[in-house]
Amino acid sequence: MEQDIQCSRSSEGKAVLLERCEEQFELLQKLQNEIILADTEAYDDQSNEAVNRLIAITSELERWHEMEPKLLTNSPEVLLAVGKEEVSCHCNNTQEVVIVSKYKCSYRFSHNFSSQLQRLNSQLKMVLSCSQAKLDAQKKILKREQTWQAEKKEALNAVCEKITRLQRENQKSEHSILQDMKRKINNLKDYHGSLMEMLSDMLAEHFPLPDPQGNSTKKKRAAAYDAEIDLISLSEIIERLTNKTLETPHDPYVTTDDTFWPPYTEMLLRNGIATRCPEDCNKIRLEMFF
Repeated sequence: MEQDIQCSRSSEGKAVLLERCEEQFELLQKLQNEIILADTEAYDDQSNEAVNRLIAITSELERWHEMEPKLLTNSPEVLLAVGKEEVSCHCNNTQEVVIVSKYKCSYRFSHNFSSQLQRLNSQLKMVLSCSQAKLDAQKKILKREQTWQAEKKEALNAVCEKITRLQRENQKSEHSILQDMKRKINNLKDYHGSLMEMLSDMLAEHFPLPDPQGNSTKKKRAAAYDAEIDLISLSEIIERLTNKTLETPHDPYVTTDDTFWPPYTEMLLRNGIATRCPEDCNKIRLEMFF
């Protein structure tokens, strides 16, 4: 009776152990299939997939290395039954042969799996270095493209501003253009008048007409001399020469008479402001400054 009970427990222990071995073997087969599929599968983005595979497999390998070996079952009855069967010399049935063959296959698979992981790890490191080099090259290209884009954008903005300005100018009517020209002409006339006034004041101050009386101021001497001899001032001489040049450019010469004070005439000639007529020494004209 006791022997039958032990045989029954031994059979139950074998069944439990076989079931656990089947589960572990199925897990190993699943992992092997995943590795085979991962080796044969084609990816669109090899660099990213290679990095992801390297990270996943490395973490899985570290987890297996850190895992402590444990028994398939902690049941004392199962362990006792298996121990008795291992010690016994009459364990030649079909189930024991299957267990031994599966353990050998599992060991062989574990060894192959480890070597495949190491080989795959080295390959993925190589792929990672190549991907990093390509990434650096792409970064340089991106930087050049960004610089080129900034230059093109700046040129485009300049062209757009010029087009906008030309469009605004084209939209102006003839009346507005005419008014603008009149305004500019008036401004030039005002500026010319102010310049002539400043020139006249400067000439009257620094180049007055001579006065034979030495006891009066410059203005009084000039007024007295003008009333007696009727000389014209230096500003009048320059104005006559300028008007003659502008009104009759084909005949710009002005005839000098007694109203032209000789020292002022000589000063204009010596300083290159006026020049004599080669045919008549009594005629002078304004020097061409352009």
